[in-house]
Amino acid sequence: MRDIWLSLPSGAQDALILALFLVPALAIGVALLRGVAPFPLVSAILWRFRWANTMFVALIAISVGMGIGLVAQERGLRAGTAQAADKFDLVVTAPGSELTMLFATVFLQPQDVPLLGGAAFERVASHENVEIAAPLAFGDSYRSAPVVGTIESFARHLSDNRIEGRMWRSSGEAIAGALSELEIGAVFTPAHGHGSALEEGAHAGTEIEVVGRMAPTGTPWDRSILVPVETVWETHGLANGHAPSDAGRIGPPFDPDHFPGTPAIVVRADELWANYALRSEFTRDGETMAFFPGTVLSNLYIVMGDVRQAMSIMALVTQGLVAASVLLGLFILSRLFRRQIALLRALGASSRFVLAVMWSYGTALLATGATLGLGVGYAATAILSRIVTERTDIVVSASLGWSEFHLVAGFLSVTTILSLLPVLAQRRQSVVGGLRA
Repeated sequence: MRDIWLSLPSGAQDALILALFLVPALAIGVALLRGVAPFPLVSAILWRFRWANTMFVALIAISVGMGIGLVAQERGLRAGTAQAADKFDLVVTAPGSELTMLFATVFLQPQDVPLLGGAAFERVASHENVEIAAPLAFGDSYRSAPVVGTIESFARHLSDNRIEGRMWRSSGEAIAGALSELEIGAVFTPAHGHGSALEEGAHAGTEIEVVGRMAPTGTPWDRSILVPVETVWETHGLANGHAPSDAGRIGPPFDPDHFPGTPAIVVRADELWANYALRSEFTRDGETMAFFPGTVLSNLYIVMGDVRQAMSIMALVTQGLVAASVLLGLFILSRLFRRQIALLRALGASSRFVLAVMWSYGTALLATGATLGLGVGYAATAILSRIVTERTDIVVSASLGWSEFHLVAGFLSVTTILSLLPVLAQRRQSVVGGLRA
């Protein structure tokens, strides 16, 4: 049996799990509704107490929707951060915190980090298995957009070689990210620092023209402004990485003796297997640290997995409280129906018919609320995704998956079973007592 289960596609497995979650509710429905027709009476009850019913349904829909929206959002954020790190195969930095350097290089968060010198860069760039060794230079910004110095090959790699306009040809030119406010032809002066540490006039006299725009990448780099790494060095009064005899050169090779330093080198190997050898080699000597951003994110996902568990538990607790509220409401409504139930029993209605009426009424509220909850969850997920994308510049595209449908199906089955309790309690009341109520 286990082999058969494992041989099924994942979609088929999820569909079967969903069906199993719904089996208890369907089994109760078949047992109660066989041979009886309670629906005209149920419709009358739903209409008679329509405002109270609407409140119950809205409460269930909001609870279910917010619960599944939060769980789906975590999955979308995980996918978005993984996509952001996709172009960063291997990062080489000075020894320190991998997480700090991940935020600095992949997510462009300002960090105070040490620099690698010219000898270290030369050792990385000249390795036979290294296809791209891109130095990064941070520290400047323009209207909160980071200005990042790098080389042409990395800019093309980052944008999949989709660049509107053209690449830079001199140190006074730049290309803008897809979400940058700068259009082609715009001229700007970078400011030193970011946020509260911003120094507007530090680079007065430096003018850079935007000559191209990158295609969207779905990462924080979409709001960045990329310039030749020489531009950042020269703007800060440093050597530009080239010997005086090679003045005006843009891009590699760099002269180790005139290399001002870089906080990070983004490395792309010529073969996939070589990344692992390079990571080991560039970490072994203790002078540099090499790491896979994907591996660091995986460790971060472990923490996020705990958060997901916590959110799932919170969602279940919230839905449990809503189920208890609905159950209490059904108890109250069953008291309101006490006389009608007693009258039905006095007229000869079977106990199963009365049970079918009350169960169908409760299930109608629960099923409607759970179904609408999927719509609320979808809307909540879309809104949260937009907010997270605007706040982090990481494209988060969350959607409802099988786990959310399983959660709703489990909630529906448990609550439909619990909805039998008010009716079973009502059956213990005498017919005469109910008529006198």
